[in-house]
Amino acid sequence: MRLVPPSATADARRVLAVRGLRAFTDGYTAVLLPLYLAALGFSTVEIGAIGTATLLGSALLTLILGLWLHHIRRRLVVLGAALLMAGTGLGFAGLTEFWPLMAIAFVGTLNPSSGDVSVFYALEQTLIAESVAERDRTALFARYSLVGSLVSAIGALASGIVDWLAVWIEPIAVMRAMFVLFALVGVASFALYWRLSPAIERIGSAPQAALGPSKRRVYGLAALFSLDSFAGGLSLNTFIALWLFERFQVSATTAGTIFFFTGAFAAVSYLASERLANRIGLINTMVFTHLPSNLFLIAAAFMPTWWGAAICLVLRSALSQMDVPARASYVMAIVTPPERPAAASLTAVPRSLATTPGPYLAGALLSLSSFGWPLVIAGALKVVYDLALLRQFARIKPPEEAG
Repeated sequence: MRLVPPSATADARRVLAVRGLRAFTDGYTAVLLPLYLAALGFSTVEIGAIGTATLLGSALLTLILGLWLHHIRRRLVVLGAALLMAGTGLGFAGLTEFWPLMAIAFVGTLNPSSGDVSVFYALEQTLIAESVAERDRTALFARYSLVGSLVSAIGALASGIVDWLAVWIEPIAVMRAMFVLFALVGVASFALYWRLSPAIERIGSAPQAALGPSKRRVYGLAALFSLDSFAGGLSLNTFIALWLFERFQVSATTAGTIFFFTGAFAAVSYLASERLANRIGLINTMVFTHLPSNLFLIAAAFMPTWWGAAICLVLRSALSQMDVPARASYVMAIVTPPERPAAASLTAVPRSLATTPGPYLAGALLSLSSFGWPLVIAGALKVVYDLALLRQFARIKPPEEAG
């Protein structure tokens, strides 16, 4: 298997490289963030509030950029995002008070999710779609998702370094060092983005409006993605980790190992997603892989042991992320090229904005009971999303399926 499709440009390879670097930090941050905040003395509700701030801030910034990106040089925007990542890591490594960390979480690029909900995602969607031929678009999105999930799984496994070094170094000192590494990855991302070619910039005059003929389609998808994202906010990796800590008293090493396997299974599923989409279509792939994964998420809440819950989470991950490359490819396919930045933003924003109440609600529910009510509610809402998506968009085909 080729790392990138034959028609992909050098810019596509640079975007994949940055995605891999960020995914490593996302993997261990999702596991260590609640542990780090708890070590600083924060309650589960305060941890939930900081998780909400990260999502809300990312959503607002993504929305602003999506509506104005057709007027701004794309290279400057991605370079600015890389610098923001560096500042986020340094802020969390150096500050310990609740409100300063809330502020940094709001304006920064922390990602408490198993996927990518940061401002980078919408920017890179546009770059990916325009750096490959139409016939290879879904394949490149599958590689993008594969790199993110596989390296994120390795990052989750690396979170066990806190336990490995506990004999010699205070755990909180190790976690601070991991946030410094987060900042260094931001610097490395800046260096890679600096080498992007002029081809990434929009050619010709800027369109009068961010969205044109595809406005109704984009708004319809954004509304449905909002429902899915609200449910996703109740089942972020950070709060699944917190649930595992609260209910089963698992260690950081155990939680990191679980997320390694969930990430690894999700990574393999991306390649299956590409082949399945070629056979049954993008919408069918999104729906009929997502439905059974939601049942596994609900089942995890009822498991009496941590390994039973882990099996359900791994089985869920083998299916739940197959819709990611199909969804990204579908959104880029059913809009015109000038609308892509806005479409990417307005459909990515729900991944953060509608997710924002979830971490707070999950933290509040876990403060009342260690039972996995957030997982049950999330799974049920996601089933509703799948059925609504199938009903509303099954007849709207991307160009490669029109025949």
